Amino acid sequence: HVQLVESGGGSVQPGGSLRLSCVVSGYSSHSHCMGWFRQAPGKEREGVAAIDSGGVTSYIDSVKGRFSVSKDYTKNTLYLQMNSLKPEDTAMYYCAADVDYGLGTTVWVKAVLQGFGYWGQGTQVTVS
Repeated sequence: HVQLVESGGGSVQPGGSLRLSCVVSGYSSHSHCMGWFRQAPGKEREGVAAIDSGGVTSYIDSVKGRFSVSKDYTKNTLYLQMNSLKPEDTAMYYCAADVDYGLGTTVWVKAVLQGFGYWGQGTQVTVS
């Protein structure tokens, strides 16, 4: 039974920082891509950051230089360090995991958004 559990969300002022965690159980993340997604009210879910099985990372333009995604294989945990938070970062944040297709994280993010892979329940981030 695969399970992803996010934590670390909360309310912060603009310019603040948060660190999200996603603990994966049920399988090893070594051969998988993992990523963080977010959905704001009235908007479509979007991929924020992803990391493939080799540790290569990618980010959407709006968070580059502010967010950092990482994995701790020993703890089977995915992290998202978010710095210099802005009100437009307010959203429900989800982590997701699926096999590494070997086609790059851009393709992987699109596939997961179409319903592939495993998802957590989300953690709310509010910046105001």
